[in-house]
Amino acid sequence: MNAQTRNQPKSGPPDGSEDIGVLPGVWAHPDDDAYLTAGLMSAVRAAGHRVVVATATKGELGTEDPVALPPERLALIRERETAASLAALDVREHRWLGHRDGTLDQVPVALGISQVAGLIQEIRPDTIVTFGPDGMTGHADHQAVSGWVTAAWNDSGRCGPLWYATVTPEFHQEWAAVNSEIGFWFDGASPPSDPSSELAFAVHCDGELLDRKYAALRAHTSQTTGLIKHLGPERYRRWWSTESFVDAARRSDRRAAA
Repeated sequence: MNAQTRNQPKSGPPDGSEDIGVLPGVWAHPDDDAYLTAGLMSAVRAAGHRVVVATATKGELGTEDPVALPPERLALIRERETAASLAALDVREHRWLGHRDGTLDQVPVALGISQVAGLIQEIRPDTIVTFGPDGMTGHADHQAVSGWVTAAWNDSGRCGPLWYATVTPEFHQEWAAVNSEIGFWFDGASPPSDPSSELAFAVHCDGELLDRKYAALRAHTSQTTGLIKHLGPERYRRWWSTESFVDAARRSDRRAAA
């Protein structure tokens, strides 16, 4: 499948969403799924398919004020935020993998792979989505999750497509100043950049779909309130209004042939 959603009507799922089928997403922290796949998840749910989100940690280190928000307290807050965010997208199934924030590169790789393999066996996905090996931002937790999912998918016999969240050169061009200003990319990161012609799928959120994505992001109050205030609601809404995905097998084949 090589479908992209462009200029879709405001009612009904975007073209191609009905072909995605059962969709699990595996992520490192609460709000990863909302930034990278809220539009995709909403479209798949609108097409009548099951969506399951698995999150490896509760993001309990995600604060600049650990005195006011110690890890145990922030974990509880982020649990509630995650539930509200997924509800805004009509996503009804969520799994916590039970790891500590900032430690995923220290988790035994076999354990991470086993957890994802268990999800695959339980959910029987048609399509799986996660980070690429770059971890999008370069975060070590993201990169670890990508490795677990890719290995479990390979071990399963590649049960349907595995999609890596990515961005395009156009995203980098339009949002370079913002990403630099807020320090979006980790030091030493090699952010993904895949041409639109090589994407497996893209969701361009506008209208009602963008409203749902914004609601899902805004539900992560502890993480997004400051950014929304800094960028302004309209610029913040547009920032991740396009979601892009590349097929893991095809990307691997292209790079091997290069």
